[in-house]
This record gives sequence, structure tokens and C-alpha cells, in this order.
Amino acid sequence: MVAGELRQDGVALVGGADVEAAAALLDGVVRHTPLEHSRALAERVGGPVWLKCENLQRTGSFKIRGAYTRLARLSAEERGRGVVAASAGNHAQGVALAAQLLGIRATVFMPQSAPLPKVAATRGYGAEARLGGASLTEALAAAAEHAQRTGAVFIHPFDHPDVIAGQGTVGLEVLDQCPDVATVVICTGGGGLVSGVAAAVRARRPDVRVVGVQAAAAAAFPGSLAAGRPVALTGMTTMADGIAVGAPGELTFAHVRDLVDEVRTVSEEALSQALLFCLERAKLVVEPAGVAAVAAVLADPADFPPPVVAVVSGGNIDPVLLLKVVQHGMAAAGRYQSLRLRVPDRPGSLAAVLAELAQVGANVLEVEHERTATRLGLGEVEVFVVLETRGPEHAEEVLARLDRAGYTATTG
Repeated sequence: MVAGELRQDGVALVGGADVEAAAALLDGVVRHTPLEHSRALAERVGGPVWLKCENLQRTGSFKIRGAYTRLARLSAEERGRGVVAASAGNHAQGVALAAQLLGIRATVFMPQSAPLPKVAATRGYGAEARLGGASLTEALAAAAEHAQRTGAVFIHPFDHPDVIAGQGTVGLEVLDQCPDVATVVICTGGGGLVSGVAAAVRARRPDVRVVGVQAAAAAAFPGSLAAGRPVALTGMTTMADGIAVGAPGELTFAHVRDLVDEVRTVSEEALSQALLFCLERAKLVVEPAGVAAVAAVLADPADFPPPVVAVVSGGNIDPVLLLKVVQHGMAAAGRYQSLRLRVPDRPGSLAAVLAELAQVGANVLEVEHERTATRLGLGEVEVFVVLETRGPEHAEEVLARLDRAGYTATTG
């Protein structure tokens, strides 16, 4: 089945013409974000790999595309009632800016755990941001209740044809910027972006492979696709708050099932490594959700026929989380090493260990002494060190150097 057709269950899929109409509506409102070549990824894949930089979009993510498309099509009466939305941050900012541009009053419900920069940005665009609940699911329920009580129009973050069509304009830009693209890889939460991009791509280039990527710890689509219907997760724990969605929508489920070739998952370690990769190699600040497509390509480069376009969907990351994720990514990449070793309890022993580490080029970040543990022999000290290394091979070199010097080191 192709985009634009009516499925047997009565759900109409968004078609290429719908996305084209959204693109005309968004002309002059959104940025045509750049497509940046990644030589480091291309070397792994064996062909061109491009990054579609929606982290450089207005509000820092693709969400303004769908939000503006939805709000711009409201009637005068609906606009007068105001709008309400629920979001962990990016949809909130998209709705807030779209409402500001169109002169519509906006209220946004956000989980208590929403990153502070996203909350501040939402309020900065003029929306009323209300925090409450432990998850996006609770925020959605609060927004729905507010809509019913006040008459405000509920703006769903993904499960609406206008939202899907607006997000699909990313796909049109990809096809224009990379006419020979063979694979498009897209982060996937509720499925609005991957649905829209798939609709756009299928209309013009049905031969292109479309791959959705979810965080393994918040992956509702694989189970839903296997069951043949949207199935809610019982729990989620992921750093990628932007794609932590408990269940697909009925509409996005239909699009993904009928138009997307594959949905795969990536681990938290893969996300943190990909974020570090984007910082170091692409010079891009990206949030964990926004880097899911890059994580998938890094994890299994042979699975993506080139030319590949990986959509970098957003860059709204809390600096505190950025610090933690960078540290996690360095540890996952073997660039942090924790060691325990026993040395004689006499002057100069610690200095001797540090001298060996200096000789092998390891940067010492932390040092701790333990003298009183019962596992230690009389006259022994246990030294715990955290090192910064150049990677797994260098970490092995550190262990070998300590072994040659007569120290037995254990990791962890």
C-alpha cells in the first residue's frame, strides 16, 4: 500500500500531496536545515553518509514543522479557544513558538522531570508551562483533561495527519538535498517524524529504505508491530526523553506498519557513544533522542546501504545531562578505566604507581586509598584510580605496564 490510500480499517494515510501542501505552508517559517557529510561514518558504511541537522532548526528540533502545520489550519473559532499540548520538551517548544507566531494562547503540560532548559525555552516563547506527573503519559492525560474542561484544542505530539504531514517535510528536503539517497534512518518515539518522512519518501522514491530507530529501553513499536496493534509499554527508563513514548498512536502505527521497512533499537551505551561521536567528529550538539539514528549506523554500519541520510532530530540537551552522557559515552568507548591494585604501605608506593601510569600516558582523574579493609594484608594499601585513556587498546597497554611493574590490577 502506498501513502495517500485508505486502508481497509478506514484509516487514511498521509500522502505525498499532503506533505507538499505542508511544505508550502511552512515556507518562510521553518529553516531548510543543512545536510552535512560525515566522513567518519562514511568510512564505516563504505559509502556516503549524511546528517540531516534538525538540531539546527528553529526551537532546536523538527517539532516546529508539525506544530505550526497543525495550528495554522485551526479555524478562527478554534484559535480563539487556545491550544493545549503535552510534551517532554521539544513538542512543547514547537507548539509555543507556533502559537506565538499565529497569535494563539498556548498551555503546555510537561513531566516533572522535563529538562529545565526546555521548560525555560517553552515559557520564553510565550506559552504557559505546567509541570506535573512522572511521565509523558501523565502529562498527556492532564492536557486532555484541561482540553475537556476549558475547550482548548488539544495538539497531539504525533498522532494527527497535520502533524505527520508537517514532520514529513524533513523527508522532502532530504530527497532534494540527496537525490540518490538509498537509506533514510530516523529516530522514533511516538512515530510522527518517521511516519511523515516515510510518506514523503514513498511518494517520490518508493525504492528508498526507511528505518526507524528506538531506544531499547523505550521501544513500543517492535512489540506493537508484532501484535498487529498499538501495545503500551509497562515501563520506560532511558536518557532519550524525547523518544520515551509508552505506545504508538493508531495513526502513526498504521503509517509505520505500512510504509516503514524496519524499526530497530539501540542501547543506552550506543546512544551515549553516538552523542560523543557527534560532538567530537561532527561538531554537533545533539540530545540523546536526536542521536538515535546515528547510534544505529555506528552500531551496525553494514546494515545501511549508502548513500545514507541519518536524521539528527534535535539538540535541546540539559548541560548537566550532557556532562553525564559524555562521561558515560567515554566509559562505553573504553576511554575511562577504573582500577584497583594493592601496594605496600610505605612512603613512595603511591608515587611509584602514578609514575608508571604517567609513563604509559594515562591521565589520572581520581585516586582513593583504603587501609582498613579486612581483605587487605598487614602492611598493604588498596589504591583505587580512575583513568582517562585513549581507548580500549590504550587501556590494555596500561594494564600490561602495571603487570610488568609487578602490580596486579583489577578493573571496576
